[in-house]
Amino acid sequence: MNRDEILKKVNDVFKDVFDDKNLVISDETTANDIDDWDSLTHITLIAAIEEELGVKFEMADIVKFKNVGDMVDAICEKICK
Repeated sequence: MNRDEILKKVNDVFKDVFDDKNLVISDETTANDIDDWDSLTHITLIAAIEEELGVKFEMADIVKFKNVGDMVDAICEKICK
């Protein structure tokens, strides 16, 4: 799986978690860009991404995420070939 494929899968998870089929995220997307993205939703989002992509984040990784791009980069480090 490459980085673009990961971003697409992450976008699909965002659509499900935020119940918005028209939601489009980019590397620069942050919690400030999505109205319902609060701390509880963040936990739900991380768990859904871990399940969908078969990865497990360490807490140290999660606190470093400044935007979606950071999250995708962390996933890619684990599974990109």
